[in-house]
Amino acid sequence: MRESGILFPISSLPSRFGIGCISKDAYDFVDFLKKSGQGLWQILPVGPTGFGDSPYQPFSAFAGNPYFICLETLIEEGLLTWEECNAVHFGSDETRVDYGALYQGRYPLLKKAYDRFVEKELDDEPEYKAFIKKESYWLEDYALYMAIKEEMGGKSWQDWDEPYKCREKAALKKAGTELADTIGFFCFQQYEFNKQWAKLHEYATAANVKIIGDIPFYVSMDSADVWAHPEVFRMNKDLTPEVVAGCPPDAFSATGQLWGNPIYDWKGMKQKEYPWWVQRMNRSFELYDIVRIDHFHGFTEYYAIPAEDETAENGELCKGPGMDLFKVLKAKVPAMSEDRISVIAEDLGTVTKENQKLLEDTGFPGMKVLQFAFTSWNSIYMTHRHTKNSVVYTGTHDNPTSRAWLDLINDGERGFLRRYLNSMNTDYGALVWDFIREAYRSVADICIIPLQDYLVMGPEARINTPGTGGDNWQWRLRPNFLSEDLARSIRGLAETYSRIPE
Repeated sequence: MRESGILFPISSLPSRFGIGCISKDAYDFVDFLKKSGQGLWQILPVGPTGFGDSPYQPFSAFAGNPYFICLETLIEEGLLTWEECNAVHFGSDETRVDYGALYQGRYPLLKKAYDRFVEKELDDEPEYKAFIKKESYWLEDYALYMAIKEEMGGKSWQDWDEPYKCREKAALKKAGTELADTIGFFCFQQYEFNKQWAKLHEYATAANVKIIGDIPFYVSMDSADVWAHPEVFRMNKDLTPEVVAGCPPDAFSATGQLWGNPIYDWKGMKQKEYPWWVQRMNRSFELYDIVRIDHFHGFTEYYAIPAEDETAENGELCKGPGMDLFKVLKAKVPAMSEDRISVIAEDLGTVTKENQKLLEDTGFPGMKVLQFAFTSWNSIYMTHRHTKNSVVYTGTHDNPTSRAWLDLINDGERGFLRRYLNSMNTDYGALVWDFIREAYRSVADICIIPLQDYLVMGPEARINTPGTGGDNWQWRLRPNFLSEDLARSIRGLAETYSRIPE
């Protein structure tokens, strides 16, 4: 079945309090998707972010971002007041997320809400207790990790006092007692996030809209996952990493790329049938209908760099788990055993026979990004080379908007694009819509368009520029910016190219 959807991060939703969240605006966007004839909403990872604010470097692969908790809902629940929320400064630009102001303002408000939650003895309610019990396999470690991290002034767990770093039983028991209130606060945040998210997800399902989540391939070194489960990673006995992730040297970088993420101990996990990955995927399908897995090539092979090295020059290419992992996941993750699309593989980058074979063997659709197509007459991203079992995009969160991209490509590429699209439009706004139409025409079963492209936005609306810091993950949509006319135009494309949901 042919479908289409929109890429639009939760953080980019308009809202009253500094960042997009699970507010009325999220429900309004589901309504907009339905009016537009769209059956898919793709978002970015929703984990709790740390330094650098990247959703691809969260403190946990299982937890939700407390920034996405709707404060209006907490007001309705009697846990906050309008006066308290309106008194906080969340930034002066409604089109950008001010993460510094957000950090200073959100957590004190959430702590007030938690204190009232405890005062009302809501932490003794069956619903709350059931959540704590159901999610205990990750929540206990996450809440303890975050509480100790706060106690240690925000330092990475590798710089904690030895008893905490090494998870000595006596030290953890002591922390559990002394930091009980802080631990409860972090459990409360996850309870509110999950409760609000479940309601939004239910609303989307009723509107026949499926949510495409996104999970990073690697996890952050400074995360509850590595602290609580060092056995999942290639770590030394002193809990320092043996090797870290990156990319080998190439034409773009003589010394390669040093990412610094810990490397999975695939051999060790295989012996126990990959329990951490089974839990991770089951958790992901609690939150989403479809999961996009970032850096899918890492399951075929990965680049391991000695942890003490300062560049990526001396790394080693190693074989990943390949199909062995996915056989286990399909057997142990119910959502992946169903006869439907459950996973989208982010397979961008170097194409090898091994990568192609894994994609074929899993049956997962790969990605076709049109912005990559017009540098070569023979590009695999050209529309006539697409396959049905794939997902076509004009661009992704790592690309410029299509309007900005038209300014960045050279005259030859722009001329080639016009010939390929059979477009005589000299107006770049109209050309962007021709570009979107080309994606819709693709034989790819799924078509995803970033919201900024429909709005013909320029560089100011870019989500992320890889390899840079400072201005990423900040773009937000202005309130009341999506019109009925736009919904009708998008629906027209979906109808013309048979992408209306059943």
